Amino acid sequence: MIALAPQWQDALPDALFLAPHAPQRCSMMGTGYQWWGLSGFEPSALAAGAASVAPAINAFIDQKLTQYGLTDSDLALVGFSQGTMMALHVGLRRSQQVAAIVGYSGILTSITDLPLEHPAKPPTLLVHGTADPVVPLKALHSAESELQGIGVPTTTHSSHGLGHSVDPVGIRLGRDFVSDSFTNELSA
Repeated sequence: MIALAPQWQDALPDALFLAPHAPQRCSMMGTGYQWWGLSGFEPSALAAGAASVAPAINAFIDQKLTQYGLTDSDLALVGFSQGTMMALHVGLRRSQQVAAIVGYSGILTSITDLPLEHPAKPPTLLVHGTADPVVPLKALHSAESELQGIGVPTTTHSSHGLGHSVDPVGIRLGRDFVSDSFTNELSA
């Protein structure tokens, strides 16, 4: 995801872009990394996997926010595939609301354990290819329905003919969404 930084920098000139690598080589795709081993997309396995690595991601986020004198309102979480799973899992459970979540070609792992009294409801953009052979497009529609059902403002975009990837339209939409979210945060 760090490759987005040069493409987003003009719209976010004061932004600091950080992209932690997942710790494991991806067993399903030889060139990528994964946060936990994926053997399938069963909801219980996805929820357990996301919950198992969330503490490490939260520790990284907390360390970087402290290091740079920032707060959660200064934070946008952006992910692709399993990174989307983690951006949604972590972003919806932070004790303070993040500015935005952008997810490309991913799945909402679970919302059943979200605290009901004060759940974070960050503006969320989900982008997915209609021809994704790894994560089916129905994951986008399911996530949209579940997020809107708990009051998370959710915007979606389907990129016609796109596989498990991010296209220029998705890059632009993500950039503008994050930029607008920070602008709205400043004016609030």
